[in-house]
Amino acid sequence: MLVVAVVGMAGAGKSEVSRIFENKGYARIRFGDVTDDELRKVNLPLNEENERRMRESLRRHHGMEAYATLNLPKIDLLIKDCHVVVDGLYSWEEYVSLSKYYGRGFRVALVWSSPATRYARLAKRIVRPLTMEEAYSRDVAEILNLNKGGPIAMADFTIVNEGSLEDLERECRSAISTFERQL
Repeated sequence: MLVVAVVGMAGAGKSEVSRIFENKGYARIRFGDVTDDELRKVNLPLNEENERRMRESLRRHHGMEAYATLNLPKIDLLIKDCHVVVDGLYSWEEYVSLSKYYGRGFRVALVWSSPATRYARLAKRIVRPLTMEEAYSRDVAEILNLNKGGPIAMADFTIVNEGSLEDLERECRSAISTFERQL
């Protein structure tokens, strides 16, 4: 079986790519659900400031591989029956942890969009919209504090998301075909 981690900056289209993989038969795990669940436990609203604090707190408490560690039981359960797509792997340590654990069954798909495209998308988001300043600040924080650049640099396949949904689906089909052929 195969575990595909989807990486990219905020607004690149990671969740949309993960949904396309899910529609092709992959079980989907969203790493960000851990953040949302923890914020709900402490009755804090879902917003950029609280999410950032929680992500960084979880990593201080569990290490930089926190999201991989906390989601490993879910991945292991799902991978028994089908391929798994992980929506939102962030840190280098998460990449290393999953890469070691799943070996040849682990792949990384980078979703790339220009900052201008991403920031426009983030401003229009219904859930958790971001201003251009908030989006840029998030980019900087994720690169500097969460070691996000490493998994992006090590991606096995790049999906460019600058066009239509049909273009994105075509790119995803190509990624899926490539990954499954490599098994």
